[in-house]
Amino acid sequence: MLIGDFHIHSSFSDGRLSISELVDFYGSRGFGAIAITDHLCEERTLLGKAASYLEKTLSEQTFPLYLEEIQEQAERAWVKYKMVLIPGVEFTKNSFAHKDSAHFLGLGISEFIDPDQDVVDITRQIREQGGIAIAAHPVSTRRFEPQTYYLWHNRHELQPEFDAWEVASGPHLFDEVIESRMPFIANSDLHHPLQVDSWKTVVHAPRHPGAILQAIKQQRVDVRFYKDAKL
Repeated sequence: MLIGDFHIHSSFSDGRLSISELVDFYGSRGFGAIAITDHLCEERTLLGKAASYLEKTLSEQTFPLYLEEIQEQAERAWVKYKMVLIPGVEFTKNSFAHKDSAHFLGLGISEFIDPDQDVVDITRQIREQGGIAIAAHPVSTRRFEPQTYYLWHNRHELQPEFDAWEVASGPHLFDEVIESRMPFIANSDLHHPLQVDSWKTVVHAPRHPGAILQAIKQQRVDVRFYKDAKL
């Protein structure tokens, strides 16, 4: 059994901490596994181009360096903390209309995937790489921020394409996802250290990337609220 956080942003997109700092932040707190999931925004849309201009997104050019950094830090995370570090991205399809916006995670991927493709095409490529696809904050996050409703509004058609749906993304549980009885996961969506106080996922699996991803798929998971004692 281990506690994990599988939705974390680094300074490769819009997070405050570097990947190295995130490893120390979570490792020193006894986490068994984390995933770095920086934004990978669409490149052809106006909002995607703005994110690129502001350097708040990964790109096909920066992805190899990003993956290399994660792999290097994964070795250090294991040696120093016995913590598993899983590579991932947050595919980010932003729209001026909340009903058309969609964010979803690809965990365990090893090759770049074009974010401008259709949602289903992307999720199937995630799985072809041996990864898992997770619907990120699909309902209201209960916070004052842009919302992403496309996946939820189309959940009946899209449910088979996702391995889990976030039942929490930060400090609030999503009753709609709980009541749907769909596969679930809880994450912080951490951008800065104070956001670590949130619902997290307890995974019943050995400390191995493949075993952890498989446990999430098979729903050998629970959720627990994590309150940091250090901040």
